[in-house]
Amino acid sequence: MSIPGFPTSSDIYLEADGVRVAVVQSYSAVSTKSSTAVEAFGEAEPVATAPGQANHVVELTRLYATDQAIRDGINFYTMENFSLVICKPDRKIIYSGCQWSSIQESASVGSMVLEKVTLVAARRIETGV
Repeated sequence: MSIPGFPTSSDIYLEADGVRVAVVQSYSAVSTKSSTAVEAFGEAEPVATAPGQANHVVELTRLYATDQAIRDGINFYTMENFSLVICKPDRKIIYSGCQWSSIQESASVGSMVLEKVTLVAARRIETGV
């Protein structure tokens, strides 16, 4: 039972092909965007900046594979183009087009727990709930 407005581990999860494959204990996200100064002849300072592409890197801590994913023989190392869904009280944040860039695994035999996974997302979308 979850308390309304209080996030639980089921509020942060990985989804592949529309199926929830893992729940996540916590996350940390950094989005960056490069920009380029636009210079004009005869001007001492740039006249504008041109936005570049956004880069979203998310570090996940303590991933637990769902029972269905374990039955389906999930292999996190071969996953591509998946989504991270973060449900907040007033909105949902979806990082899609994800690829993992590093995985740190530490678990007992038979369990499917990953300690840290760093992923790079192609897109970040916020929707109202």
